Amino acid sequence: MTIRFDGRVAIVTGAGNGLGRSHALGLAARGAKVVVNDLGGARDGNGGSLLAAEAVAKEIRDLGGEAIANGANVAVYEEVEAMFAQAKAAWGRVDILIANAGILRDASFSKMPLSDFWTVMDVHVKGTVNCLKAVWETMREQKYGRIILTSSASGIYGNFGQSNYGAAKAAMVGLMNVLHQEGQKVDIRVNVLAPTAATRMTEGLIPPNVQPLLAPETVTPGVLFLASEQAPSKVILGAGCGVFARSYIYETEGVYLPEEERTPEGVAAHFEAISDPSVQHVLEGATQQTMRFVTKASAAH
Repeated sequence: MTIRFDGRVAIVTGAGNGLGRSHALGLAARGAKVVVNDLGGARDGNGGSLLAAEAVAKEIRDLGGEAIANGANVAVYEEVEAMFAQAKAAWGRVDILIANAGILRDASFSKMPLSDFWTVMDVHVKGTVNCLKAVWETMREQKYGRIILTSSASGIYGNFGQSNYGAAKAAMVGLMNVLHQEGQKVDIRVNVLAPTAATRMTEGLIPPNVQPLLAPETVTPGVLFLASEQAPSKVILGAGCGVFARSYIYETEGVYLPEEERTPEGVAAHFEAISDPSVQHVLEGATQQTMRFVTKASAAH
């Protein structure tokens, strides 16, 4: 099975460098027409230059592909709408969205200004939602869409000094879970990438001797699979160093407590059994948890 993107149109945000650049080049190499979006700012996200985006778009065109450079700030919906309109005007459709743009403002929570918390949330959460909103109706009308949201191990598992980034990246999983359900009937498949790579955002955070292993190109094959016609949906795919893994959210079997034990002390007494991982379930939606609990309580009665 060869994965190709001939006739498909992709928008990749934060594509002027690092992971986004690698994803854009990978899509174009397999036939996609690509909007290369990058704000062109410094590490803190401030700035505004098309130089980085245009360099990647030119690289694609020089290799015989089709690409447009775009400098929209994803946190500003009007700019995102204009980017989407640019893609539609040029190629008539949008099939793939890779929401990759991001910034870091690391500090322990006690030392972090609230402004830094909300700035990171604006770029990662508001910026992603803006892009989703811009493409969603067209993908529904087309009855086709492939969406990759960018999360992080910091959001899934935690990382000291990244409460803002972790909160934003955990939000990507919630977005995926709901949009997967809403897009199923019209073949919109929504997945989450949790990458580990040496990029401009991680300068100074990763030891130099390890950086060659963490090249962005070691992540992109997973993205191309998630963007393909054969893609699954509602998958959290970890990727880095050429290693690919899948993360799941499990729920234990649970313990029914009769009314006389339904106290804080009762929960404490049974907490080991409540936490028992030997029987775990992957739930497909919130109502499945409700029905599990109702079924378990009914059986106890």
